[in-house]
Amino acid sequence: MPGTSQLHNLQGERLDMAFHGGTKVGSLVILGHGVTGNKDRPLLVAVAEGLAEKGWSCLRISFSGNGDSEGKFGESTITKEIGDLCAVLATVPQEKRIAYIGHSMGAAVGVLTASRRMDIQALVSLAGMTHTAEFVEREFGDVEPGNGYMWDDEDCPLSTAYAEDLKSIGDILEAASQINQPWLLIHGTADDVVPLKDSRDAFEAANCRKELLEIPDAGHVFDEGNYARIVDAVDDFLSRCLG
Repeated sequence: MPGTSQLHNLQGERLDMAFHGGTKVGSLVILGHGVTGNKDRPLLVAVAEGLAEKGWSCLRISFSGNGDSEGKFGESTITKEIGDLCAVLATVPQEKRIAYIGHSMGAAVGVLTASRRMDIQALVSLAGMTHTAEFVEREFGDVEPGNGYMWDDEDCPLSTAYAEDLKSIGDILEAASQINQPWLLIHGTADDVVPLKDSRDAFEAANCRKELLEIPDAGHVFDEGNYARIVDAVDDFLSRCLG
C-alpha cells in the first residue's frame, strides 16, 4: 500500500505498518493489536498471511507507542488508538471496501470506531474486550498507576492515562448496540485475560447482522492450532459481507 511508511496520527507520530498484497483489489483488511502488543504478534501475522493467501489485501498496524511506531507507551489508550485508526482510515481510497479486525483491546477500538463511521464496512473482533473498567480492576487492581507495570513487565508501565481512560469508558455495550455493519466475534472458551462473557455480552447488545464463534479450549491469543480455523471463518465472513 503506497505511502504507509510515512503515515502519521494527529499527534504527528509515525505509525508502523506492514502490508500484505492480495488479489481482491477493491478491499482492504486492517488489523489492530491489543494492549502490550504490536503488529508483529503471531496471531495478527498468521491471520494477515492467511487472508492474503485467500486474496484479501491486509494492513497490520502498530498503534502509537507500541512496537516500532512513534509515541510513548504510557500515552497509549483506547481513545488515542481510535484516533490512530481514524488516521489510517483517512488514507484509504473511498472506493475501497474496508474491514477491520481487532484483537482484545484493539477490538474495543474497532467497535467504538465502527459505531461512529461507516467507512468500516465489516467488523471482526478476536477475544474482544467489552467491559473495560472491569478489565483494569481485574488485571491491574493491585498496581498503582504511574508506579507499577502491566503483568510485571518493565517495558509496559501502567499509566494513569491508560487506567483512567478504560475506567471512563466503562464498557462498550452502547457502542455495540449502534453497530450497523456485519460483525463477527471470535472468542476462546479458555480465555483467562478477557473472559468469553465479554463477547457474549457484546453479541447480545448488538442489533446488526452478527455471528459469534466460540473456539473450545482456546486462550486469549489463541495458538497455532486455531489459526487456520480463524482464517477460514474470517474469509467466509468477509466473502459474504464484502464479496
